[in-house]
Amino acid sequence: MSLSGRVVGKVVPARHLARNLERGVNLHRTAMCDLQTDRSGALLGGGAEAAEFTAMPDPDTFAVLPWDTTVARFLCRVYEPAHLPGVGGRPLATDARSNLTRAHAAFTRDTGLELRTGCEPEMTWTGPGLEVSFRPGSSPSYHADALERMRPVYQRVIRYGQALGLDMIEGDYEDPGQLELNWGFDRADRTADRLVAYRQICRQVARELGVTASFMPKPTVGAMGNGCHHNLSLWRGEENVLADPSVRELHLTETGRHAVGGILSHAAGAMAVMGSTVNSYKRYWDAGQFAPAQINWGMDNKTCTVRLSANGRLEFKLPDAMVNPYLSHAVLLAAIKDGLDHATDPGDPQRGSSYEGPPSPFQPLPLTLGEALDAFAADKVVRGAMPEEMADLYLELKHDEWARFCGAVTDWEREMYTEAIP
Repeated sequence: MSLSGRVVGKVVPARHLARNLERGVNLHRTAMCDLQTDRSGALLGGGAEAAEFTAMPDPDTFAVLPWDTTVARFLCRVYEPAHLPGVGGRPLATDARSNLTRAHAAFTRDTGLELRTGCEPEMTWTGPGLEVSFRPGSSPSYHADALERMRPVYQRVIRYGQALGLDMIEGDYEDPGQLELNWGFDRADRTADRLVAYRQICRQVARELGVTASFMPKPTVGAMGNGCHHNLSLWRGEENVLADPSVRELHLTETGRHAVGGILSHAAGAMAVMGSTVNSYKRYWDAGQFAPAQINWGMDNKTCTVRLSANGRLEFKLPDAMVNPYLSHAVLLAAIKDGLDHATDPGDPQRGSSYEGPPSPFQPLPLTLGEALDAFAADKVVRGAMPEEMADLYLELKHDEWARFCGAVTDWEREMYTEAIP
């Protein structure tokens, strides 16, 4: 997967599979940032003469595609090519998937804990027969008739998901065209792999049904954006250390409080990963649509950045539907560990709406991609969740995206200014 979250790869005939399992496949180095050029035309991540990388198939990820059983897929781990003196065979510094595997192993070694997560991938489906109507001031959320319009979509997504190892558990219809389907939680790296598979499933189903599947974070003003909340818990063996089993009412252990403190302390710096696009920040500007407005936490408070949704489970609400899950989980691991190391106090939980409450004691939530990139660059813990080369390349890629937007003329500007004066 590239740093922006796109899946890249190659096709290999089955007769040559043994060769590729031994030798891997090579791709140009700049595939890790989508072969993107900056505004001056320079290729990001290496020029035309940059070394390729070698992607080695991970045998444990082999799966036959349920929509075409003549094709199977592997996920890969990525390395420097063997012929490069001094570095040949090393993990590629810009490979987010392998970085998460290493980060989680280090987290467990240092803390004795395992991060388990489940994602809530909201997305928008549009096309013939999917339109819904509802009264002004209301919402089609949870409406069974709206969900019935989506029956061909969710049935096929669930079937394909189950075939690819996702334990599909439930789903619902939310705002217009918005569908959320969930699968069971697991270790963070497995959850990240499954989110990537889920997105590919949805795109395939859209092709088959002649509709559009979009993970754009904020497609419409006045309706809920597409989030990808990360529900997380910390485990020592089979003990969930966020909850004390002897306490029945909603509560959080000291370990859990310190984990929350770490997440909140680095939430601003993490925003460039959790909200990785220009469009991401429209979700936070559209007040009252259940997206966080400031960095805080609460007991089952849906307006907070971190919500204690049940004993032993935290819901982190900043990530949106276009998040790269390998980056988001690596950053979460770093923030949580920092909170545990420094016994960071998250303060009292927010009571009442965050949209009307007192200011948070934590750094303000960045409200543009440009602000988020500045916060990312200044946060050593967040940057330290990635190899230096990856962090630098991510900043370069996203600074170029922000610059392109700042130089673009939008429909809003034409509407506001074309005939504004005299």
